[in-house]
Amino acid sequence: MQRRHRPTRRAVALGMAALAATRHASAAQPGTLRFGLTPVFLSSDLELLARLETYLGTATGYPVELVTRRTYQEITTLLVSGELDAAWICGYPYVAFRDRLSLVAVPVWRGRPLYQSYLIVASGRAARAIGDLEGEVHAFSDPDSNSGFLVTAAELAAMDERPETFFGRTLFTYSHRNVVRAVASGLAASGSVDGYVYEVLKEVSPDLVARTAIVRASGWNPFPPIACPLAYAASAKTDALRNALMRMPGNAEGTAVLDLLRLDGFALEQPGFFEPIRVAMESVRRLG
Repeated sequence: MQRRHRPTRRAVALGMAALAATRHASAAQPGTLRFGLTPVFLSSDLELLARLETYLGTATGYPVELVTRRTYQEITTLLVSGELDAAWICGYPYVAFRDRLSLVAVPVWRGRPLYQSYLIVASGRAARAIGDLEGEVHAFSDPDSNSGFLVTAAELAAMDERPETFFGRTLFTYSHRNVVRAVASGLAASGSVDGYVYEVLKEVSPDLVARTAIVRASGWNPFPPIACPLAYAASAKTDALRNALMRMPGNAEGTAVLDLLRLDGFALEQPGFFEPIRVAMESVRRLG
């Protein structure tokens, strides 16, 4: 089994990209707003992507290029190096690189800018807690995902356990949707998944979700944020993007995008809002 390193363990590689931020500050074309999307986003919906691009272009006044990649690390590297103007990332890499990134806005889901991580198993199983999953094959979404990795790793750390020794084998699907697929198909006996994505999948893919069951819903965590490079925090593009996000509920096209996302809108939060993720990171780091 190959051990996966956390963002703090990959700081050298991503830190080198961060050091290039000044050199790449003009990498994006001045007239284009390059907006990155990680697998936390339901990026397989082509209608959603098209409508988001159209709305942001109209609302910001900039041509918009949506940039997608397979892993969180790829988008984080582009963002930290200044090759993206902003991105919807996970709270885990945001906190890991909080000295290089600036918060733009946080999505609001079901009235709050919060979500949960779910532990799931195949439907019909009697598992009731994480202890019942010991020695099994477990699916994570991404090593840089809060809900799809860190929350479970922190829960195990509180038990003086590590994922690579507690579970019989672990795998990374690089998509929350694929975690559900892995558990539903029997490829994995259990999985860690974003509760927001899971709840949306209940609506759009009910037959898939019906083949799984929730063992544990975590406490509430800060929702994956929109962030920009620190050097761009006061830029005209960032201001235009923030205003566009905040105005979405009052705009017909913006409301259509929010409906597809099952979101209420966006909120302005302070960096300290993500303190619970920093605490989880420290608990995992202490185990080595």
